[in-house]
Amino acid sequence: MGPSLEMPFTAACGPPIWTIIALRMENAASESGKGRIGVREKGQLMSATEIDRTLVRLAHEIVERNNGCKDLVFVGIRRRGVPLAERLARKIGEIEKLAPPVGTLDITFYRDDLSTVDQKPVVQERALPFSVEAMNVILVDDVLYTGRTTRAALDALVEQGRPRRVELCALVDRGHRELPIQADYVGRVVQTSDREVIEVRLREVDNEERVMLCERMGA
Repeated sequence: MGPSLEMPFTAACGPPIWTIIALRMENAASESGKGRIGVREKGQLMSATEIDRTLVRLAHEIVERNNGCKDLVFVGIRRRGVPLAERLARKIGEIEKLAPPVGTLDITFYRDDLSTVDQKPVVQERALPFSVEAMNVILVDDVLYTGRTTRAALDALVEQGRPRRVELCALVDRGHRELPIQADYVGRVVQTSDREVIEVRLREVDNEERVMLCERMGA
């Protein structure tokens, strides 16, 4: 478990100052880069079969570490963290004969991968369909990069209650962390450069199923 996932959180009248700073930085980068930077594919990292096999492994790891699925809930970070969370919950249901509930956090403003951000992203405030109070929460995202997305997700999560424990699950960890955040469950670790982008493409969102290594072109 990453140490930052157990840190105390404070609820203020508005978002924490680091969140506001991160939001402005990401918006500025997105505004300046849109339309000028292309992306070219360099190679495939995972096939559909490999993604499924990885999720099966992660589901078993989660069940083993949590001694079943009692008091276990999944929260997917929109967009691709949501179908990944739903798939993991179904696979755990096949193992334990009881599927954990799945909720969604939409924090589009804070996406690490700017190539997936809309021109003018909007944060959607939406309550989870269950209480996280005293629950074991598995936070799911497709790619773990700087850690800013995860930190923003944690802030949004604890606004809805105080979980017993929060664990992070990422399909791909590409390094380059800016915050002391680590995933508890990782599908694959991929060493990347700052110019490279990991694109997770899922059938629920992209109508295809694979993980690609791409590279930003231009300046």
